[in-house]
Amino acid sequence: MKRIHFTPEDVARTRVATTIGVAAETFDSVKLLKDRDASLAFRRWHVSVRGRLGEQVGPLAALIPKRGPLIDAMSLMGDTASVDEAVDNLMAAPRALMRLELQNIDFHPAHRTWAQTLMDGDREARLQVATALRACHSVTVAPYWSRVRSHLSEVRAGYVGTMADGGVERLFTTLCGPLVRWRPPVLEVVHTRNADIHLNGRGLVIAPTMFSKQQVELLFPPLDLARAPILAVPTLSGTSFDIALWDGVGESTAPSLDGLLGRTRAAVLRTTVGGCGTTELARRLNISPATASHHATALRKAHLVTTRREGKVALHTVTPLGIALLGQNPLV
Repeated sequence: MKRIHFTPEDVARTRVATTIGVAAETFDSVKLLKDRDASLAFRRWHVSVRGRLGEQVGPLAALIPKRGPLIDAMSLMGDTASVDEAVDNLMAAPRALMRLELQNIDFHPAHRTWAQTLMDGDREARLQVATALRACHSVTVAPYWSRVRSHLSEVRAGYVGTMADGGVERLFTTLCGPLVRWRPPVLEVVHTRNADIHLNGRGLVIAPTMFSKQQVELLFPPLDLARAPILAVPTLSGTSFDIALWDGVGESTAPSLDGLLGRTRAAVLRTTVGGCGTTELARRLNISPATASHHATALRKAHLVTTRREGKVALHTVTPLGIALLGQNPLV
Protein backbone atom coordinates (compact mmCIF):
# COMPACT_ATOMS: atom_id res chain seq x y z
CA MET A 1 0.00 0.00 0.00
CA LYS A 2 1.20 3.49 -0.84
CA ARG A 3 -0.17 6.27 1.33
CA ILE A 4 -0.09 9.77 -0.18
CA HIS A 5 -0.43 12.46 2.48
CA PHE A 6 -2.15 15.71 1.50
CA THR A 7 -2.17 19.15 3.05
CA PRO A 8 -4.97 21.59 2.13
CA GLU A 9 -2.47 23.23 -0.22
CA ASP A 10 -1.84 19.88 -1.93
CA VAL A 11 -5.56 19.36 -2.48
CA ALA A 12 -5.81 22.83 -4.02
CA ARG A 13 -2.87 22.12 -6.32
CA THR A 14 -4.15 18.77 -7.60
CA ARG A 15 -4.84 18.78 -11.34
CA VAL A 16 -5.40 16.35 -14.20
CA ALA A 17 -3.45 15.63 -17.39
CA THR A 18 -4.38 13.77 -20.57
CA THR A 19 -1.50 11.30 -20.87
CA ILE A 20 1.76 10.10 -19.35
CA GLY A 21 3.22 10.30 -22.87
CA VAL A 22 3.78 8.02 -25.81
CA ALA A 23 7.16 6.77 -24.55
CA ALA A 24 5.74 5.58 -21.23
CA GLU A 25 2.74 4.03 -23.01
CA THR A 26 5.13 2.20 -25.36
CA PHE A 27 7.15 0.83 -22.43
CA ASP A 28 3.90 -0.28 -20.79
CA SER A 29 2.79 -1.96 -24.02
CA VAL A 30 5.99 -4.01 -24.11
CA LYS A 31 5.38 -5.05 -20.48
CA LEU A 32 1.87 -6.13 -21.48
CA LEU A 33 3.22 -8.22 -24.34
CA LYS A 34 5.48 -10.07 -21.90
CA ASP A 35 2.43 -10.87 -19.78
CA ARG A 36 0.88 -14.12 -21.02
CA ASP A 37 -2.18 -13.54 -18.86
CA ALA A 38 -3.35 -10.31 -20.46
CA SER A 39 -6.71 -9.12 -19.19
CA LEU A 40 -9.83 -9.29 -21.33
CA ALA A 41 -9.50 -5.57 -22.09
CA PHE A 42 -6.25 -6.21 -24.00
CA ARG A 43 -6.89 -9.67 -25.42
CA ARG A 44 -7.64 -8.54 -28.99
CA TRP A 45 -4.76 -6.07 -28.96
CA HIS A 46 -2.44 -8.80 -27.67
CA VAL A 47 -3.44 -11.17 -30.46
CA SER A 48 -3.08 -8.49 -33.16
CA VAL A 49 0.48 -7.47 -32.22
CA ARG A 50 1.90 -10.74 -30.87
CA GLY A 51 4.80 -12.03 -32.96
CA ARG A 52 5.28 -8.77 -34.84
CA LEU A 53 8.19 -7.63 -32.71
CA GLY A 54 11.51 -9.27 -33.37
CA GLU A 55 15.02 -8.64 -32.09
CA GLN A 56 14.45 -4.88 -32.24
CA VAL A 57 12.57 -5.07 -28.93
CA GLY A 58 15.76 -6.22 -27.14
CA PRO A 59 16.98 -2.93 -25.60
CA LEU A 60 13.50 -2.07 -24.31
CA ALA A 61 12.95 -5.57 -22.97
CA ALA A 62 16.30 -5.35 -21.16
CA LEU A 63 15.00 -2.30 -19.28
CA ILE A 64 11.91 -4.23 -18.11
CA PRO A 65 13.04 -6.95 -15.67
CA LYS A 66 10.57 -9.52 -14.35
CA ARG A 67 10.74 -8.16 -10.80
CA GLY A 68 11.80 -5.11 -8.86
CA PRO A 69 11.71 -1.41 -9.80
CA LEU A 70 11.24 -0.32 -13.39
CA ILE A 71 12.46 2.62 -15.42
CA ASP A 72 10.24 5.71 -15.39
CA ALA A 73 10.03 6.43 -19.12
CA MET A 74 8.04 9.61 -18.55
CA SER A 75 10.79 11.14 -16.41
CA LEU A 76 13.37 10.32 -19.08
CA MET A 77 11.36 11.19 -22.17
CA GLY A 78 8.53 13.45 -21.06
CA ASP A 79 4.76 13.23 -21.49
CA THR A 80 4.85 14.19 -25.16
CA ALA A 81 2.51 12.52 -27.67
CA SER A 82 5.29 12.59 -30.33
CA VAL A 83 7.71 9.66 -30.47
CA ASP A 84 10.24 11.89 -32.25
CA GLU A 85 10.18 14.38 -29.38
CA ALA A 86 10.43 11.52 -26.88
CA VAL A 87 13.57 10.26 -28.63
CA ASP A 88 15.04 13.78 -28.62
CA ASN A 89 14.39 13.99 -24.87
CA LEU A 90 16.04 10.61 -24.33
CA MET A 91 19.16 11.61 -26.23
CA ALA A 92 19.38 14.90 -24.30
CA ALA A 93 18.59 13.47 -20.84
CA PRO A 94 21.25 14.33 -18.23
CA ARG A 95 23.59 11.50 -17.34
CA ALA A 96 22.64 11.95 -13.68
CA LEU A 97 18.97 11.31 -14.54
CA MET A 98 19.83 8.19 -16.53
CA ARG A 99 21.89 6.87 -13.63
CA LEU A 100 19.12 7.55 -11.11
CA GLU A 101 16.59 5.72 -13.27
CA LEU A 102 18.78 2.66 -13.88
CA GLN A 103 20.81 2.18 -10.72
CA ASN A 104 18.18 0.18 -8.82
CA ILE A 105 16.99 -2.02 -11.68
CA ASP A 106 17.71 -5.73 -11.31
CA PHE A 107 19.13 -6.34 -14.79
CA HIS A 108 19.55 -9.82 -16.15
CA PRO A 109 23.24 -10.82 -15.96
CA ALA A 110 23.43 -10.83 -19.76
CA HIS A 111 22.43 -7.15 -19.86
CA ARG A 112 24.46 -5.70 -17.00
CA THR A 113 27.50 -4.64 -19.00
CA TRP A 114 25.32 -2.93 -21.58
CA ALA A 115 23.26 -1.27 -18.85
CA GLN A 116 26.44 0.08 -17.28
CA THR A 117 27.44 1.73 -20.56
CA LEU A 118 23.96 3.26 -20.72
CA MET A 119 24.37 4.65 -17.20
CA ASP A 120 27.80 5.98 -18.11
CA GLY A 121 26.29 8.09 -20.89
CA ASP A 122 27.29 6.01 -23.92
CA ARG A 123 25.59 7.54 -26.97
CA GLU A 124 25.45 4.27 -28.91
CA ALA A 125 23.58 2.56 -26.07
CA ARG A 126 21.05 5.42 -26.02
CA LEU A 127 20.62 5.12 -29.78
CA GLN A 128 19.86 1.43 -29.35
CA VAL A 129 17.12 2.28 -26.86
CA ALA A 130 15.80 5.00 -29.19
CA THR A 131 15.71 2.60 -32.16
CA ALA A 132 13.91 -0.02 -30.07
CA LEU A 133 11.42 2.58 -28.85
CA ARG A 134 10.56 3.63 -32.41
CA ALA A 135 10.24 0.01 -33.58
CA CYS A 136 8.00 -1.04 -30.69
CA HIS A 137 5.91 2.12 -30.91
CA SER A 138 5.24 1.53 -34.62
CA VAL A 139 3.75 -1.89 -33.85
CA THR A 140 2.14 -1.69 -30.42
CA VAL A 141 0.96 1.92 -30.10
CA ALA A 142 1.05 3.94 -33.33
CA PRO A 143 -1.77 2.07 -35.13
CA TYR A 144 -4.07 2.80 -32.19
CA TRP A 145 -2.78 6.19 -31.07
CA SER A 146 -5.65 8.30 -32.38
CA ARG A 147 -8.10 6.05 -30.55
CA VAL A 148 -5.92 6.02 -27.44
CA ARG A 149 -5.70 9.82 -27.36
CA SER A 150 -9.45 10.14 -27.85
CA HIS A 151 -10.12 7.65 -25.06
CA LEU A 152 -7.71 9.37 -22.67
CA SER A 153 -9.17 12.78 -23.52
CA GLU A 154 -12.63 11.49 -22.69
CA VAL A 155 -11.42 10.05 -19.37
CA ARG A 156 -9.72 13.33 -18.50
CA ALA A 157 -12.92 15.20 -19.33
CA GLY A 158 -14.72 12.92 -16.88
CA TYR A 159 -12.16 13.76 -14.20
CA VAL A 160 -12.63 17.48 -14.87
CA GLY A 161 -16.40 17.14 -14.70
CA THR A 162 -16.21 15.31 -11.38
CA MET A 163 -13.94 17.99 -9.95
CA ALA A 164 -16.27 20.71 -11.21
CA ASP A 165 -19.28 19.05 -9.55
CA GLY A 166 -17.76 17.97 -6.25
CA GLY A 167 -14.19 19.19 -5.98
CA VAL A 168 -10.93 17.28 -5.89
CA GLU A 169 -12.04 15.11 -2.98
CA ARG A 170 -15.03 13.86 -5.00
CA LEU A 171 -12.58 12.79 -7.70
CA PHE A 172 -10.48 10.96 -5.11
CA THR A 173 -13.50 9.02 -3.86
CA THR A 174 -14.48 7.85 -7.36
CA LEU A 175 -11.01 7.25 -8.83
CA CYS A 176 -10.15 3.78 -10.14
CA GLY A 177 -12.50 1.65 -8.06
CA PRO A 178 -10.90 -0.55 -5.40
CA LEU A 179 -7.33 0.42 -6.30
CA VAL A 180 -7.58 3.88 -4.70
CA ARG A 181 -9.26 4.88 -1.43
CA TRP A 182 -9.56 8.40 -0.01
CA ARG A 183 -9.24 8.59 3.77
CA PRO A 184 -8.73 12.31 4.39
CA PRO A 185 -6.06 13.53 4.38
CA VAL A 186 -4.49 10.35 2.93
CA LEU A 187 -4.99 8.80 -0.51
CA GLU A 188 -4.34 5.06 -0.20
CA VAL A 189 -3.16 3.31 -3.34
CA VAL A 190 -3.04 -0.49 -3.58
CA HIS A 191 0.53 -1.41 -4.48
CA THR A 192 3.05 -4.22 -4.10
CA ARG A 193 5.39 -1.95 -2.13
CA ASN A 194 4.61 -0.03 1.04
CA ALA A 195 5.48 3.65 1.26
CA ASP A 196 4.35 6.91 2.83
CA ILE A 197 4.62 9.91 0.51
CA HIS A 198 4.22 13.44 1.82
CA LEU A 199 3.45 15.92 -0.94
CA ASN A 200 4.49 18.92 1.19
CA GLY A 201 2.61 21.48 -0.89
CA ARG A 202 3.63 20.17 -4.34
CA GLY A 203 0.17 18.92 -5.20
CA LEU A 204 -0.53 15.93 -7.44
CA VAL A 205 -1.10 15.39 -11.17
CA ILE A 206 -3.57 12.64 -12.07
CA ALA A 207 -3.03 11.15 -15.54
CA PRO A 208 -5.04 8.34 -17.17
CA THR A 209 -3.09 5.55 -18.88
CA MET A 210 -4.00 3.05 -21.59
CA PHE A 211 -1.47 0.22 -21.70
CA SER A 212 -0.67 -0.13 -18.01
CA LYS A 213 -1.66 -3.22 -16.07
CA GLN A 214 -4.25 -2.90 -13.35
CA GLN A 215 -1.96 -1.08 -10.93
CA VAL A 216 -1.81 2.60 -10.10
CA GLU A 217 1.72 4.02 -10.18
CA LEU A 218 3.17 7.15 -8.58
CA LEU A 219 5.85 8.75 -10.77
CA PHE A 220 8.42 11.22 -9.47
CA PRO A 221 10.72 13.56 -11.44
CA PRO A 222 13.94 12.58 -9.57
CA LEU A 223 15.96 15.67 -10.47
CA ASP A 224 13.20 18.16 -9.63
CA LEU A 225 11.75 17.28 -6.24
CA ALA A 226 9.74 20.52 -6.18
CA ARG A 227 7.54 19.30 -9.05
CA ALA A 228 4.28 17.50 -8.35
CA PRO A 229 4.42 13.70 -8.72
CA ILE A 230 2.09 12.04 -11.20
CA LEU A 231 -0.49 9.41 -10.31
CA ALA A 232 -0.80 7.18 -13.39
CA VAL A 233 -4.26 5.57 -13.36
CA PRO A 234 -5.26 2.60 -15.60
CA THR A 235 -8.51 3.19 -17.47
CA LEU A 236 -9.51 -0.08 -19.20
CA SER A 237 -11.63 -2.63 -17.36
CA GLY A 238 -12.71 -5.09 -20.06
CA THR A 239 -16.11 -3.66 -21.02
CA SER A 240 -17.41 -4.04 -24.56
CA PHE A 241 -16.52 -0.40 -25.25
CA ASP A 242 -12.95 -1.02 -24.07
CA ILE A 243 -12.55 -4.12 -26.20
CA ALA A 244 -13.91 -2.31 -29.28
CA LEU A 245 -10.93 0.06 -29.17
CA TRP A 246 -8.82 -2.59 -30.89
CA ASP A 247 -11.28 -3.62 -33.61
CA GLY A 248 -10.73 -3.06 -37.30
CA VAL A 249 -7.41 -1.18 -37.24
CA GLY A 250 -6.07 -0.93 -40.76
CA GLU A 251 -9.39 -1.87 -42.36
CA SER A 252 -10.90 0.83 -44.52
CA THR A 253 -14.60 1.28 -43.83
CA ALA A 254 -14.96 4.86 -45.09
CA PRO A 255 -17.43 4.15 -47.93
CA SER A 256 -19.82 2.15 -45.70
CA LEU A 257 -19.54 4.76 -42.96
CA ASP A 258 -20.36 7.53 -45.42
CA GLY A 259 -23.36 5.52 -46.56
CA LEU A 260 -24.53 4.94 -43.00
CA LEU A 261 -24.13 8.47 -41.64
CA GLY A 262 -23.86 10.63 -44.71
CA ARG A 263 -20.59 12.05 -45.99
CA THR A 264 -20.59 15.25 -43.89
CA ARG A 265 -21.67 13.59 -40.66
CA ALA A 266 -19.08 10.83 -41.13
CA ALA A 267 -16.43 13.49 -41.69
CA VAL A 268 -17.52 15.24 -38.47
CA LEU A 269 -17.16 11.95 -36.58
CA ARG A 270 -13.64 11.38 -37.94
CA THR A 271 -12.62 14.93 -37.13
CA THR A 272 -13.63 14.61 -33.48
CA VAL A 273 -10.93 11.98 -32.86
CA GLY A 274 -8.68 13.67 -30.31
CA GLY A 275 -11.21 16.43 -29.65
CA CYS A 276 -12.35 19.37 -31.77
CA GLY A 277 -14.37 22.53 -31.13
CA THR A 278 -17.40 23.54 -33.19
CA THR A 279 -15.65 26.44 -34.90
CA GLU A 280 -12.64 24.26 -35.70
CA LEU A 281 -14.94 21.54 -37.08
CA ALA A 282 -16.53 24.09 -39.38
CA ARG A 283 -13.13 25.39 -40.52
CA ARG A 284 -11.67 21.95 -41.21
CA LEU A 285 -14.70 20.69 -43.13
CA ASN A 286 -15.54 23.99 -44.86
CA ILE A 287 -19.07 24.09 -43.45
CA SER A 288 -20.89 26.68 -41.37
CA PRO A 289 -20.61 26.58 -37.55
CA ALA A 290 -24.38 26.03 -37.38
CA THR A 291 -24.08 22.97 -39.64
CA ALA A 292 -21.15 21.64 -37.62
CA SER A 293 -23.12 22.07 -34.40
CA HIS A 294 -26.16 20.33 -35.93
CA HIS A 295 -24.15 17.25 -36.96
CA ALA A 296 -22.28 17.12 -33.64
CA THR A 297 -25.61 17.20 -31.80
CA ALA A 298 -26.95 14.33 -33.89
CA LEU A 299 -23.82 12.28 -33.24
CA ARG A 300 -24.03 13.06 -29.52
CA LYS A 301 -27.64 11.83 -29.39
CA ALA A 302 -26.43 8.61 -31.03
CA HIS A 303 -23.72 8.29 -28.32
CA LEU A 304 -20.96 8.55 -30.94
CA VAL A 305 -19.46 11.76 -29.55
CA THR A 306 -19.49 13.56 -26.23
CA THR A 307 -19.48 17.32 -25.76
CA ARG A 308 -18.07 19.31 -22.87
CA ARG A 309 -17.51 23.01 -22.27
CA GLU A 310 -14.00 24.41 -21.95
CA GLY A 311 -14.58 28.07 -21.26
CA LYS A 312 -16.65 29.38 -24.15
CA VAL A 313 -15.73 26.48 -26.43
CA ALA A 314 -17.86 23.34 -26.93
CA LEU A 315 -15.32 20.54 -27.38
CA HIS A 316 -16.55 17.39 -29.17
CA THR A 317 -14.75 14.04 -28.69
CA VAL A 318 -15.51 10.67 -30.26
CA THR A 319 -16.68 7.98 -27.81
CA PRO A 320 -15.49 4.34 -27.73
CA LEU A 321 -18.69 3.44 -29.60
CA GLY A 322 -17.79 6.01 -32.24
CA ILE A 323 -14.28 4.60 -32.43
CA ALA A 324 -15.67 1.12 -32.98
CA LEU A 325 -17.86 2.45 -35.76
CA LEU A 326 -14.94 4.17 -37.44
CA GLY A 327 -13.20 0.79 -37.52
CA GLN A 328 -9.86 2.28 -38.54
CA ASN A 329 -7.08 4.61 -37.48
CA PRO A 330 -8.49 7.91 -38.82
CA LEU A 331 -6.23 10.50 -40.35
CA VAL A 332 -7.04 13.91 -38.90
